[in-house]
Amino acid sequence: MRSPGHELLEYHLQQFAQLSDADIRLTDEFWQLRAIAKHELFTFKNAVCRHVGFILKGIFRVYYVDPKTDLEHNLYFVAENTFLTSLKSLLTQTTCPYIIEALEDAELMVIDYEHLQQLYSRSHGWEHFGRVLAEQYFLFNQTRSESLLMQTAEERYVDLVENHPDILNRVSLGHIASYLGIKGPSLSRIRAQVAHRC
Repeated sequence: MRSPGHELLEYHLQQFAQLSDADIRLTDEFWQLRAIAKHELFTFKNAVCRHVGFILKGIFRVYYVDPKTDLEHNLYFVAENTFLTSLKSLLTQTTCPYIIEALEDAELMVIDYEHLQQLYSRSHGWEHFGRVLAEQYFLFNQTRSESLLMQTAEERYVDLVENHPDILNRVSLGHIASYLGIKGPSLSRIRAQVAHRC
């Protein structure tokens, strides 16, 4: 009997990469349910990323630690119904400077790198999945870079809240300030200004 996690994953594989039922059947043995407790890591600093996860429940932060200051800098928040990986490390099988941490108790369906390589060689549908996954992460990176270059901290805050309406209930203000590239008092001022206009 198929689990609800498998069923949700299959639905999103069809939506995400237009995989056929035959393509999806190829992976029946490959996807495994993985539970990650709050504050546990999906990937470790300077380790090779060997998995792609599909988030069933929970939210993660992707961050790096500045070696000169030991300060953490949040790059992304990734929540339900999204594929999660450190793409450059996965593709090159080299170490990754980023860390992916669960901010809530989380559940994922996970597939490993070797199984993905088998699927790419067996199915054009799965090759298409790999391309769409790479495109998604390219857009993540491009959008993030452009926001830091072209938007004010307030504009980044508004975008974050619009794209993740429940973010303030799920992520600490300290993590949000880090993502915006500002300090806590500046975030408090921005929140007050936005609330006053609403």
